[in-house]
Amino acid sequence: MTTQDERLGQVREVPEGVRLQFRRSWPDPVEDVWAALTEPDRMARWIGTYDGERSVGGTGTFTMTQEEELVGEPMRIVECAPPHRLVVEWLTDEAWRVELDLTRADGQTVLLFTQVFPAGTELTDYTLGWHWYLDKLAAEVGGHPAPGSWDDFLAATGPAYGR
Repeated sequence: MTTQDERLGQVREVPEGVRLQFRRSWPDPVEDVWAALTEPDRMARWIGTYDGERSVGGTGTFTMTQEEELVGEPMRIVECAPPHRLVVEWLTDEAWRVELDLTRADGQTVLLFTQVFPAGTELTDYTLGWHWYLDKLAAEVGGHPAPGSWDDFLAATGPAYGR
């Protein structure tokens, strides 16, 4: 099971820049967590929508529907090895790349979320945002309570990040 400290994520300097990682775990099968990460109906309940080609190299538009301002952004699927690895890349000036790896350990499905930012990037807001989305994923996967509104989440969790 994921501990409170692990829920805050880890930020480390790496040769490529600054790496943000979160580890989450659930007793649910890998296939169920994979489905929550990739199936349109389930994605919509915790993060957003993806309209486009669903294969390696495929591009489309990703809209984070839980945001105040809905903006569709171009995205590419870089790697897809169901049900264990998905790598996506935003095709914007920021060129975000997110890696999602699922493994099974000690009767748990473990998600390792990784994103690397350019050196010197201030990650507090990004870290808080991904923490909120991963809590929403936990509600979708394991039936955990959803984190509620962003403002409520920020009031409760922000102090752990110095906000």
